[in-house]
Amino acid sequence: MSAIDIEHELTIWMTDDIPTRMFYAGRRWRITDTPTRLIHSIWDQPTDGHALYGWRFQATDEDGDTYVFDVYRQEAGWHVHHTYC
Repeated sequence: MSAIDIEHELTIWMTDDIPTRMFYAGRRWRITDTPTRLIHSIWDQPTDGHALYGWRFQATDEDGDTYVFDVYRQEAGWHVHHTYC
């Protein structure tokens, strides 16, 4: 498996501070499992002294495609760290 770095616009909607929906790579996604909170110690990228936190969750788009996403939040907004299919 190879890694490709492509930055897409990501918007996440939360309910009670838990991700429930997102818009990513031009597609609408519905979170279809219970998201797991990720802490900074699992990230392999520098945090520049800022707290880094995120979520891992499964999401399904309108076509029925399902992926697992690791997302994190920094000052500039939400970013996808990894996607698994």
